[in-house]
Amino acid sequence: MHFALFLFQQNQPSPEQIQRMAMAVLAILPMIILIGLAVVIVPFWFICKKAGFSPWLSMLNIIPFGHLILIYVLAFADWKVTPAAPPLGYPYPPPPPRP
Repeated sequence: MHFALFLFQQNQPSPEQIQRMAMAVLAILPMIILIGLAVVIVPFWFICKKAGFSPWLSMLNIIPFGHLILIYVLAFADWKVTPAAPPLGYPYPPPPPRP
């Protein structure tokens, strides 16, 4: 009961305060968007490069649902990479089992 009375007694922000808050959000929002894009684009850049594709494909993340297109391209395409050599000292292929 006391909580409801407290809510009714609060002062609402003035239109000038609301405008200042909105301007602060609009000033920070582009930086947040750029940081978010960098967090997504940089790993995809390296994945595309290691898979043998153009790293510029990672820019598909900029358009809406472009990341889904890129994921499907990477998942179902033939990667142009050679398999890694086995570590030194590892018998490859493994010896046949002993009876």
